[in-house]
Amino acid sequence: MPDPPVARPGAVVVVTGGARGIGRATAAAFARRGAVVCLGDLDGGAAAATAAELGVHGLTVDVADRASYAAFLAAARDRAGPVDILVNNAGIMPLGPFLDEPDAVSATTLDVNVMGLVHGMRLALPGMIERGRGHVVNVASMAGKLPIAGMAVYNASKYAAVGLSAAVREEVAGTGVTVSAVLPSAVRTGLTEGVRLGGGLPTVEPERIAEAIVRSCVSRRAEYPVPAWLGVTQPGLALVPERALRAARRLLAGDRAYRTTFGTRGDHDRRVLEQAGRRSRAARP
Repeated sequence: MPDPPVARPGAVVVVTGGARGIGRATAAAFARRGAVVCLGDLDGGAAAATAAELGVHGLTVDVADRASYAAFLAAARDRAGPVDILVNNAGIMPLGPFLDEPDAVSATTLDVNVMGLVHGMRLALPGMIERGRGHVVNVASMAGKLPIAGMAVYNASKYAAVGLSAAVREEVAGTGVTVSAVLPSAVRTGLTEGVRLGGGLPTVEPERIAEAIVRSCVSRRAEYPVPAWLGVTQPGLALVPERALRAARRLLAGDRAYRTTFGTRGDHDRRVLEQAGRRSRAARP
């Protein structure tokens, strides 16, 4: 296998959802290691501001729109060169009862969290394969392994992200290109705005996820649960009786996402509603 791309000085790293949270922390982590970083975000103003603070390139991108993603990667190549590492980080996380979630919000969740990965990999992988080196990191979630009430469509999108990453990894095996999935637990970012963290819910800082993303470019393992011990406990949960699991969830307030009302989580829900509205208007004849 060729040298890990992150080990090469000047490696070109592209990060989506880079204006805030995990994306911002990831862009900063790679920049500290001497990479040439291009971050993209649907909020172009925030992308530009974050890029200026970090000393990297900032661009606008709607990962759910293939043409927008293609233009973003083309601009990144023009500024920095061929992409060595793609971090598919952009995502949204609407919460609340499944039956109450608007169809447009569900569709937008799947477009961003699943089709965003599809678009990114289909656009970036051919060049990586041609050069015989490269790495893709798809930021999934432990919600791609564990069902959680109040996160049904988000759950579905992250299960899809985990399966998609594993299958594409198999398809590119032997080319010098690899795909890894990073599976965070709850992270203190805008994505968890309005959610009570802690209380039995494993919670980490975005910098810890960024560290796992960087590590994946060296070891290039298939999956990186964060915290790592979740990867050990998750298979064992399948052996626990469902009644016992439900009792444990009640003790740990495991229905906190279900008891959330969509539209009440400040800037996160506002941005999701705006994006869903734009996509609905664009789909009209």
